[in-house]
Amino acid sequence: MRGNIMDASAEPHFPPLFQGLRITGSLDPFAKASAMAALGCEAGTVTYNLAADRMSASMILAPEVPLEEAMTMLPVCGVGLQNALGALAPPEVSMHLGWTGEIYVNGASCGQFRTNSSTNDPGQCPDWLIVGFMLQIIPVNRDAPGVNPEQTSLYEEGCVEVSPVSLLESWSRHTLVWINRWIEDGAMAVHREWKGLVRDMGEEIAISWQGKLLEGTFLGVDERFGMLLRQERETRLLPLSGLLINAGK
Repeated sequence: MRGNIMDASAEPHFPPLFQGLRITGSLDPFAKASAMAALGCEAGTVTYNLAADRMSASMILAPEVPLEEAMTMLPVCGVGLQNALGALAPPEVSMHLGWTGEIYVNGASCGQFRTNSSTNDPGQCPDWLIVGFMLQIIPVNRDAPGVNPEQTSLYEEGCVEVSPVSLLESWSRHTLVWINRWIEDGAMAVHREWKGLVRDMGEEIAISWQGKLLEGTFLGVDERFGMLLRQERETRLLPLSGLLINAGK
């Protein structure tokens, strides 16, 4: 394989207020960020692992608002990643987001977002909040790329020249822009951008929700990005905080 996509050895440069911590081997940047945050790590730390086949990164944040409002950072980070890939990838490459954190490139699954927090109480201000993602760089099955049309990688979608280091840098910059827009203008600007990227709105869906499979019609979201799920004669509100890895425990 040729191209910059495999050049993960360079040190990324982050915007002001952010600092990076490279993780190597099989260590998970999301788990590392969670452990660091629990010990009192400084907000703005980005842990990352740029492996040969996938890239993973997590951002430690300290929002000064109740958890349910702070969970807007999940769509903010998703929009930031889409903007970053859009700036670096060929114009024919499109990226969309699933409400539960899925990352789709040209319609196929290519990665996943995760979130963690110091609390799962929607009304409490968290000491820290972590948003992390994994993005597949080369096919899971290297000997048979494209064998599963529902899964893909950046390499398969023509992003061979997209350097993981450049993508990580771009994600941090674009995410910071959207964090600032959220602080200055509120959630409406994020809503407008995110709604153009989210998949399956208005469609029949099946999602995993706190260990259960929920089916219904994805009607839309409320002002805090909670899902409005129509099930027969009932419409349920699924808050974003329910996506935390410790939610429901």
